[in-house]
Amino acid sequence: MIDIPRILSTELSIQPFQVRNALDLFADGATVPFIARYRKERTGEMNEIQLRELADRWAYLTELEERKRAILDSITGQGKLTDDLKARIESCLQKNELEDLYLPYKPKRRTRATIARERGLDGLARFIEALNVLDAPPASIETEATKYVAAENGVPSVAEALAGASDILAEKVSEKADLRAHIRDYLMNEGSFVSRVKDEFPTGTTKYEMYRDFRVRVKDIAPHNMLALRRGEHEGVLFFDLVFDESHVIGFLADREIRTRDEQLRGFLGRMLRDAFERLIKFSLVGEARLEKKQQADAASIATFEANLQELLLASPAGMKPTLGIDPGFRTGCKLTALDHTGKLLEYQTIVPHASAGERDRAARTLAGMIERHGIELIAIGNGTAGRETDAFVAEVLASLEKRPIKVMVNESGASVYSASPVAIDEFPDLDVTIRGAVSIGRRLQDPLAELVKIDPKSIGVGQYQHDVDQRLLKRKLEESVESCVNHVGVDVNTASKELLGYVAGLTATVARNIVAHRNANGVFRSRNDLREVPKLGPKAFEQAAGFLRIRGGVNPLDNTAVHPERYELVERIATDLGVRPDEITRIPERLRSLDLGRYVTDGVGEPTLRDILAELEKPGRDPRAEFRYATFAAGVTEIKDLRPGMALEGVVTNVANFGAFVDIGVHQDGLVHISQLADRFVDDPKKVVKVGQVVRVRVLEVNEQLKRIGLSMKSPGRGAGPPGGGGGRRDDQRDARSEPKPRYTVDDLMAKFNKKR
Repeated sequence: MIDIPRILSTELSIQPFQVRNALDLFADGATVPFIARYRKERTGEMNEIQLRELADRWAYLTELEERKRAILDSITGQGKLTDDLKARIESCLQKNELEDLYLPYKPKRRTRATIARERGLDGLARFIEALNVLDAPPASIETEATKYVAAENGVPSVAEALAGASDILAEKVSEKADLRAHIRDYLMNEGSFVSRVKDEFPTGTTKYEMYRDFRVRVKDIAPHNMLALRRGEHEGVLFFDLVFDESHVIGFLADREIRTRDEQLRGFLGRMLRDAFERLIKFSLVGEARLEKKQQADAASIATFEANLQELLLASPAGMKPTLGIDPGFRTGCKLTALDHTGKLLEYQTIVPHASAGERDRAARTLAGMIERHGIELIAIGNGTAGRETDAFVAEVLASLEKRPIKVMVNESGASVYSASPVAIDEFPDLDVTIRGAVSIGRRLQDPLAELVKIDPKSIGVGQYQHDVDQRLLKRKLEESVESCVNHVGVDVNTASKELLGYVAGLTATVARNIVAHRNANGVFRSRNDLREVPKLGPKAFEQAAGFLRIRGGVNPLDNTAVHPERYELVERIATDLGVRPDEITRIPERLRSLDLGRYVTDGVGEPTLRDILAELEKPGRDPRAEFRYATFAAGVTEIKDLRPGMALEGVVTNVANFGAFVDIGVHQDGLVHISQLADRFVDDPKKVVKVGQVVRVRVLEVNEQLKRIGLSMKSPGRGAGPPGGGGGRRDDQRDARSEPKPRYTVDDLMAKFNKKR
């Protein structure tokens, strides 16, 4: 079998010791965040991306080896395993290559070839094969076929005998791994995906107008195009096919499989090869090609979702300050929730500021009273229905106050999902769903990460075709992203919810619940060692989790840092050498920077770990997230009808897709900055230019009020002022997407591709 560690070392461009040690750590139950942070010396400082890639590839190759063993056992049991076949199977690195080799030996349902064999025509097929050589003696296959005519065997004529022999030969051709590999490669490199809208859908009546007459090379298709085409096909709107030069494939098969000079036999074999291709090879390999491009599109779409989710989760927190959360509404009013500096609900009210003048006055008094009673420093206003109107109302009230809280429009995507979830019901069983939603809006301003982990990531609205991709892979990758973000920031064990604790490395949902229960029963944790008293939090879980759990104001200042308890003795030694008490070491950052790290290097602790320790000691309890910043929406621009081409506005990026970015500019409808409008230079990946949560300046290019679609640009004024171009697949006669002309589409076409993004 293959040497998996050696292959991983080569494929991932890492040293064998890195592969070996990382796999040993995984086998020992270590988590990716723990290995990346606290075992840098053992892995050569592999980061989380490398470790997850290693784990994924290891799983793939391990499954491949298990499949090889099953296939070898099957072929051996048939008595057909040769040394050459065994070597080819054992050296396989791809599953489709392995399955091609197994295909001739794979137990099959009853086929035309098996029926022909049952009728005794295998001998005729072997006779024809023997004639298919360059210098074969003259012979008539019809004459030979007469020997196999037997009505009682289901072979009433020479034609039936030859047809049966052809079926046997066609199946053998279709199962040749080298032929399938060549044709598969040809389809992937020379084939094209084409689509058209079905006749019953007139022009302009579907969201798939850009695919009405669409053609793109298989190798060039963009992930979002692939997913959109499959969705349109599934919805019954599009015909979607893979086309290629079939005569080229037939010619290739003839060149490889026909060796005789006999014209009659060549004609028979040519018909057999066409049948083999059209009946047994074509649809199988076309299906494989479509599946492979779908899997690639899934991976790209999920990667985009992951990147967006990470940016959203790691968005700058406004801080744990007294906060007022507002869920806006017209008819049912606005729900107000006052939260303290820990996110605890203190009071809730309902106001109706958008009804009558009298109601507006009462609402203003209620709002001002809550701000004063609870010392509110932050106001979070949901950006949904009535959001901008509520924002204007709050601004009026704040203008009359001496001490004015900071008000921020907050993306409320997923708040309604949270408010009706078991998590919210468990936390606030007696509250209305709208009040729970207002709590969530307020908390996500205080600390986005702590609140958003309670919501299914697919409901947060930062995905691209998330309902069309592999759901199991999506779930796993998003959970990995959340885990990475939570452990990157660290968790205050005395305030964190069980949902947030559940993402800490080494902690299961059960242990997370036990931590909260222990905290509620016994009061706050005073040290990390106190965690050892939590039921089911054993030594291994403590090792994995301790460094990511923070205890603010505890007995040991190191408990509020990312320094792992296993290195506390080392810190004490450093403190002794500097002539200070261990609890004073975080107060002398200038002396730490001049420390000679070489004095403390041991077999288990190298310079990478020492650098991390000193970085934590210099800024204990620091939050790695960026400084808080929020967008200021333009006054008087609250609805799409207020927009005019040429307007310069400030907004917040709400989603990044492969073809551009969506930006909230405060009019209840996100605008699209197409990839061609993101910068003054060529952009091949929007994620390199913008990220979710980023505050950006945009210009309005075009507005379709009827369809509620807005085209925006981030280019400098005077650069690319026209409507967004591109967005479609490259034509077959195009060679470079940057230099050749592309079909141009309106913003309506581009937005239609993403109309189900949430």
